[in-house]
Amino acid sequence: MPLLWLSVLIVALSAAGFILARQRALASAGGDTRQLHSLPVYYGSNAFMKSVFPAFGLMFLWLLAQPLVLDNRVAGMIPETEISEGSNMGLVMSEVRRTADGLERAVASGAMDEGIATDGNADTAAITKQLKDAGQVVTADISRPVLNAAQAYRGMSAVSNIAMSIVVFLVAVAGAAWGVMESGRDFRARNVVEQGILAILIAAASVAILTTIGIILSLIFNTVEFFRLYPAADFFTLLEWAPSFSGRGGASSLGILPLLWGTIYISIVALLVAVPIGLFSAVYLSEYASPRVRGIAKPLLEILAGIPTIVYGLFALLTIGPMLMSVFGSDGAGWMGGGRSVMTAGIAMGIMLIPFVSSLSDDIINAVPQSLRDGSYGLGATRSETIRQVVLPAALPGIVGAILLAASRAIGETMIVVLGAGAAARLSLNPFEAMTTVTAKIVSQLTGDSDFASPEALVAFALGITLFVLTLCLNIFALYIVRKYREQYE
Repeated sequence: MPLLWLSVLIVALSAAGFILARQRALASAGGDTRQLHSLPVYYGSNAFMKSVFPAFGLMFLWLLAQPLVLDNRVAGMIPETEISEGSNMGLVMSEVRRTADGLERAVASGAMDEGIATDGNADTAAITKQLKDAGQVVTADISRPVLNAAQAYRGMSAVSNIAMSIVVFLVAVAGAAWGVMESGRDFRARNVVEQGILAILIAAASVAILTTIGIILSLIFNTVEFFRLYPAADFFTLLEWAPSFSGRGGASSLGILPLLWGTIYISIVALLVAVPIGLFSAVYLSEYASPRVRGIAKPLLEILAGIPTIVYGLFALLTIGPMLMSVFGSDGAGWMGGGRSVMTAGIAMGIMLIPFVSSLSDDIINAVPQSLRDGSYGLGATRSETIRQVVLPAALPGIVGAILLAASRAIGETMIVVLGAGAAARLSLNPFEAMTTVTAKIVSQLTGDSDFASPEALVAFALGITLFVLTLCLNIFALYIVRKYREQYE
């Protein structure tokens, strides 16, 4: 049964349980709601919650566990001879899953007979041709062991889906029946429902934590798999980034240092543009501008934050790059060889970051107590002296947070880098040369020709966890600065 229809059936059963439980509660009190411990809606909600949440929870856990169980069972069907040099079981299982999915789609679209899809003696070349004709991505002829494993995987997946539908349906029915049977006059339905809602709120509040843990674990597991296939020492020490995808020949050189240097270099240029302009504009809007000017200028400044990054990338490519070429290109000092460079992407990214620094710094400066300003004026300080020596130091922790947000945004940017900085991974101090960043290469590695379980694809996770550690260190440093100066000015 498709998941959509199963979900609709669960909700319908839960709704029926709601109605029956409410009616049963009213009947137990002779229709007089004053004889009930709780309002009738609580009895219905109790039955609804005991039906819908266990059913959907079981479905979610089943769908999470099913691929792991099937992979473990099907992996035993793959002979050792199928794992060639330079390959591993992960690569083979990836091909098995892809083939099984192709068989399912081909049968569903009518491009392939069910009998052919399940025939253990079917011609592998004919199966490969039919899958290609059906629009499935098949990189090479399917081998006999892979086809047999894919057919078994598809069959076990279908059986598992049917079993899941039956079990989830029975759980929904049992939960609704339990809620209906409890709906007596003296049942404390309100207390049970409120405890259930509290559990839901706790679960919702835990989503951010669990999501973070899930992201970290997925990065760690795939990074460990990458380092099983590629030496960690080479990844962190090589000065060359030259991936070689399957079919192109040669060995890959996957050194992160050129990408890390490009990420840091472009981010520094962006912050050198965004921080002074954003901070000066925040000081002007909060301390000097009239209410009318502030009411016009601040919304216009914040419009920059709503512009899509692809637009900034096009602006860098079509405007900033040619402008820099006219000044620093081959006709001038000859420092800039093309329109794509660190300066091109850095300037565009800095313009994008201005509202992050300006808006947050403006709010933080306005939060500084007026009594500090009045005390400074009372001691004879001018407005500029008060801003430099009182307001900005008091607002420094928040300003550091705003700069950190801008730095994190710069480190994680992709489209501006792709269009403005190019794709060259190199170590250079020349800001007018093309470079690239970690995020740009994560995208390119996951959308290349390589299999998802190959080193050239798994390296994206190693790049991601490196970027995660980098931003974590930035957060720790910013927290240290914030705590140090907060103690001084509170």
